[in-house]
Amino acid sequence: MINIPFETVLEKLKENGLSDEDINSKIKQKMDQLSGLISKEGAAHIIANEMGIKLVEKTSGQLKIKDIMPGMRNIDTVGKVTNIFDVREFQRQGGETSKVGSLIIGDETGTLRVVCWGSQADNLSKIIKDDIVKLVSCYVRENQGRREIHLNDSSKFIINPAGETIGDISFKSREFEKKKISDLQENMMNVELLGTVVGVDSLRFFEIDPVTKKRARLQRDQFIADGKIVENPDYSYVMNVIVDDGSGNIRSVFFGDLVERALNLEKTQLIALKDSQDIIDIKNSLLGNIVKVKGRVKKNQMFDRLEFTVQDMDLKPDPYEEMEDLDKQLEVAKVTEN
Repeated sequence: MINIPFETVLEKLKENGLSDEDINSKIKQKMDQLSGLISKEGAAHIIANEMGIKLVEKTSGQLKIKDIMPGMRNIDTVGKVTNIFDVREFQRQGGETSKVGSLIIGDETGTLRVVCWGSQADNLSKIIKDDIVKLVSCYVRENQGRREIHLNDSSKFIINPAGETIGDISFKSREFEKKKISDLQENMMNVELLGTVVGVDSLRFFEIDPVTKKRARLQRDQFIADGKIVENPDYSYVMNVIVDDGSGNIRSVFFGDLVERALNLEKTQLIALKDSQDIIDIKNSLLGNIVKVKGRVKKNQMFDRLEFTVQDMDLKPDPYEEMEDLDKQLEVAKVTEN
């Protein structure tokens, strides 16, 4: 089953003339109509269907990166290599040794990670940055909210195929809109905030499968990820930061490499400090800093509050330039409304 991300459905609704307020109102109305027996995601899908919006143009064959969705199978794509990562060996259940490696490819519509299993991992030693690769008969999975193309023994990895070209790679597949915290609403996407760090609530470490990067949970003295035993789990982390822009404040959630960037530490350094009191002073060094964060707004149902999931950030923005840009944008919005 193809898993169309909630954000993609919302983008399609916006493309068809609905504002954030319209979307939130329609989703609430649909959930109330169905007595709360449907999720927000399900309600958004129904609304799109009722409006005749086609969420997916193609489900197989050759696709641009922006059109690739989790759950798709037997797809092809072409992209330019931007990063190549190390190949790792691991043991399957039963003791058999295999290997996995990954790379990042991009085209004019975006970038994504490609995971090569078994013999497909050997292709990583044959490519260099800026090579063009054509990937044939692949499947797509979701990992920590991100799409990944996976290649197995039945897939094909073609290096620099004749007749295939890639234009300028889009590292930013969407534009972010500057907002005041007081104007934020549930389900807003592609939002940019400028504010001051006024609190760093927590930095939490958790175990993951080093191969799939999925969360590993302790069950009966064993770590389990996606139903499989993880012999030597790796670590990832999440950090909650309170950002205030004068109009209000919001809890902003940083995951994984964004934590490393925020604290200016490499992964090995972070893990070495996991049980140290020094980490408190390091994270508190963020207090008082002006930051620009980009991401999406979600509702924390447990605490009944809005939170901001950070997707990118700038730790040294020019505050005067940013405020000037925001004032101009707000002025344009006022003119448009009138």
